[in-house]
Amino acid sequence: MGKFVIKTSDAGCKFNLVAGNGQIIGTSQVYSSMDACKNGIESVKTNAPVAGIEDQTKEGFEELTNPKFEVYEDKGGEFRFRLTAKNGQNILASEGYSQLAGCMNGIESVKTNAPDAEIVEE
Repeated sequence: MGKFVIKTSDAGCKFNLVAGNGQIIGTSQVYSSMDACKNGIESVKTNAPVAGIEDQTKEGFEELTNPKFEVYEDKGGEFRFRLTAKNGQNILASEGYSQLAGCMNGIESVKTNAPDAEIVEE
């Protein structure tokens, strides 16, 4: 089972969604307050299960409405995804994957782990 791990620094706080095997699936932006960070987690829990997948690596891809996972290739040639909420705000971003299939597996892991993940503060 996954968990959201909140980390606090001088800059604010952010969270990682961590899979049961300890791998980080996605990372949030830095929030100015703990309440805002926890609201971000709730947004991921709510939006991830219903978000469509917009594969921007395909030519002529269909633009979906939010919430959605945007899959793209970064400047280094790695595949990444970001989850956008209903309001268009980016709420979770992935690491880089060498293969598109790994990126898609990451999205499925978010959809599976996020809804019931516990919240842990470090």
